[in-house]
This record gives sequence, structure tokens and C-alpha cells, in this order.
Amino acid sequence: MTIFERIEKISEKRGMSLREVNTKAKLGTNAIYRWKNQNPSIDKVESVANVLGVTVDYLLGKNETPDWANEKDTKDLETFLERNLEGGMTYGGEDLTEEEKQQVKLAMTTIFWKRHKHD
Repeated sequence: MTIFERIEKISEKRGMSLREVNTKAKLGTNAIYRWKNQNPSIDKVESVANVLGVTVDYLLGKNETPDWANEKDTKDLETFLERNLEGGMTYGGEDLTEEEKQQVKLAMTTIFWKRHKHD
């Protein structure tokens, strides 16, 4: 799924048109529509994520935030990850690599969404 498709899907779920999201994110005219063929800058993606109440990672397809997740759910996930991933992460007395830390974070995110599920 592309970033445009994700934005379109979550906008519809939030009862907002793409034009409305575009305006609230303070983007240029039809900016989101151009994302069908162009990659947006991260600051623009962040603006849209804030309007929609989702994470930038969700819009970029880096995690599988469920469609039913709202802004509170994503904040709960952030808090969960901060509490459980703060400090040094080690295995066998050695620090995990950044790649290994991202793998742990992905696993914890998956577990969080499975346990946090609601309608």
C-alpha cells in the first residue's frame, strides 16, 4: 500500500476528505494527490500524521498500525515502547545493534496491537 493509499484510507475512516486533510496540514493545493507519483518530505508527512492522529511510521508503512487505532491508541503505544525500551538493550552482556533494536521494537509493537485490540 502506498503512502497516498494509506492517507486516503485513514482519512475516510476519520470522516475527512483529502482536501480537508490537505488544508488542516497546511499543505499546498492538492499536495496529497501529488503523492501518488512523488515522495513527500518528512515534515509534510508528519503534518498529515498529526492531522489524522496516526504515526509517521504508519503512513510510511513501517508498522502495521491497525485501522481502528485512534490517536490515544498510538500515544499508548509510544508510552509502552518508551517504558519498555528505555535504557540499554543488551543480550549476553553486549549492546544490541540498531537493527536488532528495531526488530525488538517491531515485535513489541505487534504484541501491543494484538493485546490492545478493540472495535
